[in-house]
Amino acid sequence: MPTYDYLCEACGHTLEIFQGIHDEPETKCPECKKKKLKRQFGTGAAIVFKGSGFYQTDYRSDSYKKGAKADAKKSESAGKSDQSSGKDAKASKPAKKSE
Repeated sequence: MPTYDYLCEACGHTLEIFQGIHDEPETKCPECKKKKLKRQFGTGAAIVFKGSGFYQTDYRSDSYKKGAKADAKKSESAGKSDQSSGKDAKASKPAKKSE
């Protein structure tokens, strides 16, 4: 259930109310008791997920995770060999003569 922000148009009191999506909006202000409470637009209109466990990668299988680690190691070692061969290639090239 989402949390909604409310503002009383009579006294200016603001509050958050935890209620269901299909519940009717509150209208009575808990401070001044007038029926001038209005639901505000903003983050309360949507569900906000907080905490861990809401990412697609959190639910991956163990075999997928092992494969991803292996791929990462392969690309990491390939990147290191490219860098080292690149340095050797630069060192073995003859220097250009300026005329």
